[in-house]
Amino acid sequence: MEFNDVIKNRYSCKKYSDKKVEEDKLKAILEAGRLAPTAKNLQEQHIYVVQSEEALAKIDAATPCRYGAPIVLVVAFDKNNVFTYPGEKRDSGIEDATIVATQMMLAAYNEGVDSCWLNFFDPEKLATGLGLPDNEEILMVLDLGYAAEGAGPLDNHFNRKELSETVSYL
Repeated sequence: MEFNDVIKNRYSCKKYSDKKVEEDKLKAILEAGRLAPTAKNLQEQHIYVVQSEEALAKIDAATPCRYGAPIVLVVAFDKNNVFTYPGEKRDSGIEDATIVATQMMLAAYNEGVDSCWLNFFDPEKLATGLGLPDNEEILMVLDLGYAAEGAGPLDNHFNRKELSETVSYL
């Protein structure tokens, strides 16, 4: 698929069918995350593939936004393995995990798999519920699956501001 088609047409799926995501497609999505750039190449991300009924129930307990997806990727990062920027007010954890998640989200669409970026949950409660290590912080979760019949982008999905409203040249 052409990259421009991926970035123009990918949308947040809010209703999934029960069709399972093929293993080769899941691996391609995970590989896209593995190849994502990170500060100083620290690769502090950790991806949890949630697909068992027991683990999915823990996702459902944390958020109403799984929308029936058969797989959820939990994107976390090691808080003890981040690059601290000059000034020591920020570090690379959140942005690196965001790059990883974005690449996986776009790779999913490229593989014909629908997704939805979720951040409507308490990261600490979800980490505790899933039994994640204390050194890891959850950035987001990514629903993966195939859209159910009748699913599609929200009405305002294709409404975008003009570049002149979001870009300044200095």
